[in-house]
Amino acid sequence: MKTGELFDLGGKVAIVSGGYGLYGKHISTGLCEAGASVVIASRNVEKCAELADELNARGYDAVGMKLDLGSVESINGFVADVLEKYGRIDVLVNNAVIRQGMADLEDVSAEGWNFAANINSTGLMQISKQVVKSMKERKSGCIINISSIQGAVGPNFEVYGSTGMSSPVNYTYDKWGMIGLTKWMANYYGKYNIRVNCISPGGYNPDAFADESKREFVDNYLRLTPLQRFADDDDIKGPIVFLASQAAKYVTGHNLMVDGGWTNW
Repeated sequence: MKTGELFDLGGKVAIVSGGYGLYGKHISTGLCEAGASVVIASRNVEKCAELADELNARGYDAVGMKLDLGSVESINGFVADVLEKYGRIDVLVNNAVIRQGMADLEDVSAEGWNFAANINSTGLMQISKQVVKSMKERKSGCIINISSIQGAVGPNFEVYGSTGMSSPVNYTYDKWGMIGLTKWMANYYGKYNIRVNCISPGGYNPDAFADESKREFVDNYLRLTPLQRFADDDDIKGPIVFLASQAAKYVTGHNLMVDGGWTNW
């Protein structure tokens, strides 16, 4: 197979949870540009449909569908609808995250913790559980979990300086757990030719430069990043397409850092 063919996702069906958001928009776009039919999913189906319309106008194949990761009924119905429409699911990108209920340890409540975990942890498990059933039947599939630099190293709180910004304790807990789940699933489902990998991005904050109140954070972050820049809109596309494609057919259980070198120190 030629190199270009290895990265071609033509004929593949991909789901992106949180598919219109900060990372989701570029993940969905990158998969479409590589040839996949992309299901852009979240609770806000209007936003998903809006992005799908933009991609379809460019000649790609995308659809917006409603998915509430806090509801088992929604998850089960969503997966059934995708299978009814396309007959297969080749790629699942677990990108959705909710920050409501997140706080520092002394400020977080049990209710807030459980609310966030119901989506970021339990919801992730539920949709993976449903999708992997179909992948097992076909003995083929790829799951990509979107973690974070906060799932690979502890937060460096000094980078926030006096801005009042922070990294919630729930977020670190959830993202570390996601990497562990990735490795568990990779080992368990490898015999079914299902690959499970993780991407841990960092430094994507497109609005930070325009917000003067974040200037101290921006300066500190760039100083501590070997590439000395924030991520741009394209930096998530290549890793996603690589892990979803035949170019990565011998890669599973891996956590790919996409952070400009932040975690190298």
